[in-house]
Amino acid sequence: MTTPRPVDTWLIDMDGVLVHEETPIPGAPEFVEALKSSGLSFLVLTNNSIFTPRDLRARLLGSGIDVPEKAIWTSALATAQFLDDQRPGGTAYVVGEAGMTTALHEIGYVMTDRDPDYVILGETRTYSFEAITKAIRLIENGARFLATNPDPSGPSPQGTLPATGSVAALVTTATGRQPYYIGKPNPLMMRSALNQLEAHSEATVMVGDRMDTDVVSGLEAGLRTILVLSGSTAKDQVGRFPYRPTLVIDSIADIGDLQVDWG
Repeated sequence: MTTPRPVDTWLIDMDGVLVHEETPIPGAPEFVEALKSSGLSFLVLTNNSIFTPRDLRARLLGSGIDVPEKAIWTSALATAQFLDDQRPGGTAYVVGEAGMTTALHEIGYVMTDRDPDYVILGETRTYSFEAITKAIRLIENGARFLATNPDPSGPSPQGTLPATGSVAALVTTATGRQPYYIGKPNPLMMRSALNQLEAHSEATVMVGDRMDTDVVSGLEAGLRTILVLSGSTAKDQVGRFPYRPTLVIDSIADIGDLQVDWG
């Protein structure tokens, strides 16, 4: 076997790796500071498209984790990059919040409900029956259907919340049209992050807490992967998947000084 290339770039999932809601995971602030001091390139990734990178920086800072705005990559930004490559200067009807609409405005897209090129379904805490009905009718009339991520649910202090995947299933049932998902587990999310950093997959590590999104998308993008057990995946669940991460550790605190022993 060949010796793995040294790690030059880190991609780190946010929820379940750095924070639980507003609570920092032990070792996360120190890990981010070590990355910043090392000079290595890194991005914090999230499938959440509600917030802009500036919003997320403020939220993380409130949890004691100082991540630069430019080091945050969301499914909304990946979606905007995809659209800018596919159909520059297009139009879209968006069911979502500021994270999505801001990203689209920045690439010159126009938000409209009059014969848009795309219907884009993002994350929101206020899904409107009227907006979903409008999306269904526009898709029936020929708009292309995109969704930021397939996550069916998300956590909250009060319990489970329906997320983008659940609402996308509703729209699919009504229209018979499946969306193209941009966020994890689509490896496009990883590749867009690599492009943002001008990084190489063979020198990049993905750190995540979900086998079905973080690890599989990292694997399919050609990255080494580290699964942390501080989030959604329990240790006894890892072996049920037909693929495996490069390493499994308890939490991000176990990465230590960024010199990982790959075995």
